Amino acid sequence: MNDRLEEFENYRHQMNDRIDSIDHLGIKRFFNLDTKAYQDEALSAKTKELLGLVASLVLRCNDCIDYHIIQCVDAGWTDEEIYDAFNVALVVGGSIVIPHLRHAVESLDLYRERQA
Repeated sequence: MNDRLEEFENYRHQMNDRIDSIDHLGIKRFFNLDTKAYQDEALSAKTKELLGLVASLVLRCNDCIDYHIIQCVDAGWTDEEIYDAFNVALVVGGSIVIPHLRHAVESLDLYRERQA
């Protein structure tokens, strides 16, 4: 049985492949820019993923939250560190972030269960 994170990952992979097949320079450049933004430079890729998670919560993008939860866990962030990042997002974004915080906590739980 697929959980919603698996469904998200499958859909993301399928649609990214489809988008990659589109011959449009602007789209290709944006995807490349996005990829490069999360590579090690002055800040580590690990740190940038946590920043991406906070921004995703504040911007209220559940797909982005799921993506960055997976990346943060894979990068080695502990639950306690991720909870601290959730708190920053909540303080910055306010109470409107709460539904997305619920989503993020569930996503983290689902991904940790998958790893166990």
